Amino acid sequence: MPSRRDLANAIRALSMDAVQKANSGHPGAPMGMADIAEVLWNDHMKYNPTSSKWADRDRFVLSNGHGSMLMYSLLHLTGFELRMDDIKDFRQLHAKTAGHPEYGYAEGIETTTGPLGQGITNAVGMAIAERTLGAQFNKPGHTIVDHHTYAFMGDGCLMEGLSHESCAMAGTLGLGKLIAFWDDNDISIDGHIGDWMEKGVPGRFNSYDWHVVAVDGHDADAISKAITEAKAVTDKPSLICCKTVIGFGSPNLSGTHDCHGAPLGDEEIAATRKELGWDSAPFEIPADIYAGWDHKEQGATDEAAWNDAFAAYKAEFPADAAEFERRMAGDLPANFEMEMDKFIAKTQEEMPKIASRQASQKAIEAMGPLLPEMFGGSADLTGSNLTNWSGTVKVNADNANGNYMSWGVREFGMAHMMNGMVLHGGFKVYGATFFMFMEFMRNALRMSALMKIGTIYVYTHDSIGLGEDGPTHQPVEQLATMRVIPNFETWRGCDATESAVSWKEAVIRDNGPTALVFSRQALAPNERTAEQVANISKGGYVLKDCAGTPDVVIIATGSEVGLAVESAAASSKNVRVVSMPCPERFDKQDGEYKESVLPTGVKRVAIEASIDNGWYKYVGLDGAIVGMKSFGESAPADQLFKEFGFTVENVVNTIDGLF
Repeated sequence: MPSRRDLANAIRALSMDAVQKANSGHPGAPMGMADIAEVLWNDHMKYNPTSSKWADRDRFVLSNGHGSMLMYSLLHLTGFELRMDDIKDFRQLHAKTAGHPEYGYAEGIETTTGPLGQGITNAVGMAIAERTLGAQFNKPGHTIVDHHTYAFMGDGCLMEGLSHESCAMAGTLGLGKLIAFWDDNDISIDGHIGDWMEKGVPGRFNSYDWHVVAVDGHDADAISKAITEAKAVTDKPSLICCKTVIGFGSPNLSGTHDCHGAPLGDEEIAATRKELGWDSAPFEIPADIYAGWDHKEQGATDEAAWNDAFAAYKAEFPADAAEFERRMAGDLPANFEMEMDKFIAKTQEEMPKIASRQASQKAIEAMGPLLPEMFGGSADLTGSNLTNWSGTVKVNADNANGNYMSWGVREFGMAHMMNGMVLHGGFKVYGATFFMFMEFMRNALRMSALMKIGTIYVYTHDSIGLGEDGPTHQPVEQLATMRVIPNFETWRGCDATESAVSWKEAVIRDNGPTALVFSRQALAPNERTAEQVANISKGGYVLKDCAGTPDVVIIATGSEVGLAVESAAASSKNVRVVSMPCPERFDKQDGEYKESVLPTGVKRVAIEASIDNGWYKYVGLDGAIVGMKSFGESAPADQLFKEFGFTVENVVNTIDGLF
């Protein structure tokens, strides 16, 4: 029977061999954390390699994602659908084994990691989701949601400010089923970290109200004891500080930055094999090592026990069981779209003149009773973002059974914790802040788009129209930069009806994230036919047409649609007004529809209180753009719009200048 060290050495061998074959990668962290991983995955973690989406599995996040060969070795050895050929293809084109773990590439990868600090923050979100879902569904005598979230993280994760945001939140909430392992190896790319990282990590986490314990990261018994102790602490998250040697087993490079992010080299690998007593050839694992790692039988037993427990739950609480299954499958209630269409039609009929952030709140109010999975929040701006509703129940340390989070002034942490909740499953998650503060969140937006998950980002105070707070708070370039993120949709509605449609589209979208961008100031409603209302979901449509063939098409979004309508009426030309609340959605329409909206050969003018670069795609070199070319100023909104040329006079003159 192989020893624990022998089992851990399989990770070390696979990691150094794969990195060497690819001539690229990070062998140091997998070799240093192999003993920790062996104990966790063999003796403590609850998972089934043949059923990777089992609802009550423990979640595992490799926050130091550059050590991806640790993840791939674990998946291969324990029995997931990851072949040795996949290991050999490490870092190659279209391989399951990308340079960093990529969500959706291989079964068992819970999130994409690589940008440091992001994985632990996702893990906090997963732990929030587990706690809240359990509070919503568990019954006396029936516990169907009961799993842990485990995260590995390195020094780099703890240097990133993002980890401070999320780990402080985890302690505040008392997330007792979150257990993180710190790979305390004293090394990063530039060498020993003493010159740029503080020594007080345990003290920092104690101050966050975590349970903290330190162990030798190569002592399997000590590691196992620490995990058992952490599981017993149910009122606070746990940090297990594991003192390790980076590149453990390498006789000449271990403990140095030379093994952090480069192949060891053939000679050093041979020496490491000798040092570890590992006699197998590259990419060969002895049968007894495979047997010692194989988790399929234990995983099937654990899942079967849960299935029996769920069957008993279902017999006593059939409606709750059906709801749990629906939510974990990511299916919307059968009546959601129909009821939202009724709300949209009612909104169009009433035609309220309100700020689109108020229209957003009305849409949330309409959706709340339809979507028990809806989980909202704001980064300390609920009263301004208007993201609460009459059914809002806050989640905090004393109450897990809620649907809303006050995230505090943690925009970046909020966004990545939201992503973690979405990845966990069971929730439709939205979170809000001022649009300008999207800048703090940018990497989270990119990661949700990369993973193709349906996180909803709500942004209010969308332009220079927020007024007196001035250029520091006035988003100018943000719309343009969000619109270039692949697989990301940005909606900026021009009135209450478009705002309601944008919410519906965000909720039903399940293959990527959405940003909903709303105004501070009131927006005039627009008359529409039923066909026009239906066409809003296409991202762009003819809102106001002219008699005969148009001379000019004005394209506008949000608050500038009203200006476009007024300018069209004032122009001596035949002017068509196109509202384009979501250019990314419009671009997905077929050529016939796009031609019907923006006919070839007709001059075009775009109007948007945003940086103008992106609109050349639609107006061409012979068109014109009324947009921002600078940052804003501090003044009342009406003065700012006039100052920067968002007036009927300027738009009409711009149209005339095309002829």
